[in-house]
Amino acid sequence: MTKINPSFYSKIQQLRTLTFVGKWLILSLIVGVLAGSASAFFLVSLHWVTDWREAHPWIIWLLPIGGFIVGASYHYFGQEVVKGNNQLIEEFHSPKQIIPLKMAPLVLFGTLVTHLFGGSAGREGTAVQMGGAIADQFSRLFKLSPQDRRIILIIGISAGFSSVFGTPLAGTVFALEVLIVGRMRYEALLPSLLTALIADYTCHAWKVAHTHYTIPYVPTMHVDTLLWSILAGILFGLTALAFSKTVHFFGNFFKNNVAYPPLRPVIGGVVIGLAVWASGTTKYIGLGVPTIIDSFQEELPVYDFLLKLLFTTFTLGAGFKGGEVTPLFFIGAALGNALALFIPLPMALLAGMGFVAVFSGATNTPIACTLMGIELFGADCGVFIGLACIVAYLFSGHSGIYSSQLVDGSKY
Repeated sequence: MTKINPSFYSKIQQLRTLTFVGKWLILSLIVGVLAGSASAFFLVSLHWVTDWREAHPWIIWLLPIGGFIVGASYHYFGQEVVKGNNQLIEEFHSPKQIIPLKMAPLVLFGTLVTHLFGGSAGREGTAVQMGGAIADQFSRLFKLSPQDRRIILIIGISAGFSSVFGTPLAGTVFALEVLIVGRMRYEALLPSLLTALIADYTCHAWKVAHTHYTIPYVPTMHVDTLLWSILAGILFGLTALAFSKTVHFFGNFFKNNVAYPPLRPVIGGVVIGLAVWASGTTKYIGLGVPTIIDSFQEELPVYDFLLKLLFTTFTLGAGFKGGEVTPLFFIGAALGNALALFIPLPMALLAGMGFVAVFSGATNTPIACTLMGIELFGADCGVFIGLACIVAYLFSGHSGIYSSQLVDGSKY
């Protein structure tokens, strides 16, 4: 009997790997360019409506009308895509049907209307949903297997996240980490990275810039700074838990008490409009990027993070559209700024730690958030960022802003 050379099997395996890389390079190129272009259009449009609202603050009084437009558009035209990010996660775990392409224009329209009229929301959810909806169309076009379809949903998420924030490494890992708490899909690692890089490059090719943040001084890690960092991480995690619980509370409150869905954001719009009038400022609506930048440079009111938390959870709970992540950046950075009053760490460092750590706790994605912190603030603060993200992840409990996330065992 003739023995088969083991190297033959090795060559076959390498050929299969080459085929895998080639296939996903092509798909990643297509999805990355389309999703990156969609994010570029979204960011430019979002910048325009934000500037217009700030120049014409009277439009905030029309927020109830904007709420009805958003609510009615989903009630009459988007019932099958109303779950948003949770629908992408559910489709990954229990495939039922291709994500309707109309998810992309609906969430784009709903988010722009929300920001134009003065709702407090983010942008991550919009970009992720557009990326996921665009990517999933190729499942039908190329007749992908169930396993490949899971990968293409992942690369759609990574493309949207990467391009909207300019963080390809964080986008890569976020798409892998967000689906199941405690487990990652490594077979999708290369496709996710390729798509994230291409989407980010595409967004930059459209001349769309991202916000930059600076942490000028990072102390050496000693026992005292370690313990202070752990304390900060605990507070960031508890804040993330409060955000998740509050947004679910408001969502359930409106669903249980207002039967007609388009009426929910109308009522929410009235309350938000009155709250803006009572507070005398617009800093707690929209993305809140100027306040995020200020949190790295100057002392803010200690209650900023709490008011942003309430404005955002109420806006989203009432049925307006947009993401949660940029408001979470605001909440975390403002909280870090406030903690500088009694935690002896640099204010900018605490703001940066909170920026990503509250996000980590609310989404259960500590590795992605650590990478995001390094991409945004530099590697010098990586140890502090990683510590804050992991501790916040542990102390945020087993809930999160994505109710469809599966938990693969306890965090502890």
